[in-house]
Amino acid sequence: MTTDLTGRTALVTGAASGIGAACAERLAAAGASLRLVDLAAEPLQQLADRLGATALTCDLSDLDAVDGLDVDVDIVVNNAGLQHVAPLHEFPPEVFHQILTVMLEAPFRLVRRALPGMYERGWGRVVNVSSVHGLRASPFKSAYVTAKHGLEGLSKVIALEGAEHGVTSNCVNPAYVRTPLVEKQIADQASSHGISEDEVLEQVLLEPVALKRLVEPAEVAELVAYLCGPAATSITGSSFALDGGWTAH
Repeated sequence: MTTDLTGRTALVTGAASGIGAACAERLAAAGASLRLVDLAAEPLQQLADRLGATALTCDLSDLDAVDGLDVDVDIVVNNAGLQHVAPLHEFPPEVFHQILTVMLEAPFRLVRRALPGMYERGWGRVVNVSSVHGLRASPFKSAYVTAKHGLEGLSKVIALEGAEHGVTSNCVNPAYVRTPLVEKQIADQASSHGISEDEVLEQVLLEPVALKRLVEPAEVAELVAYLCGPAATSITGSSFALDGGWTAH
């Protein structure tokens, strides 16, 4: 089966770069109309212009703004995220709150408002870009790990409630992906540890990974598109690890 999404409308958050941009490009190639959400207005608009999509500049930590987004769509891809690395006892509470708002409450609010339309049409797809950190924990990432674990639970509830209405909900769980967020982590750790970026990759980020390479955004986007297509009609409430063998340990 090919992934033909002609006539479907998809909302993608965190769409200006990285995984979100790759998902936007892949869904557009499958024929979907797109509403792209990001805080970075200029690159978002450039991508939207190139894909013939609608750009919706929004700070997902502003829940009033989230509630104002047009979510009358067939597909929701919850992808937006941010990271902060610090020991738990030094982790700023306001940053913890911000990360959970963007990565857990905003997805809840978006899906909550999108579901009635999906139910009415008898078809919908929710794909949550989780992480290997939705399945495993790492030190110093309390907010990110908490948000991703919460997103896993939310996705399963959506799957159970949406099944009778033709709505599926799944998570994709990549290890480290070649994105601006990860590249910043590599640079920051190289600086703080006094080692090269290649050494950070080998000794820190890829240490638990069997396949010693970063995941490419297009690989994640391909799985996201598959979960939106007809071949995945019976797949719901599941989590798919693109983790290079991390969770095989």
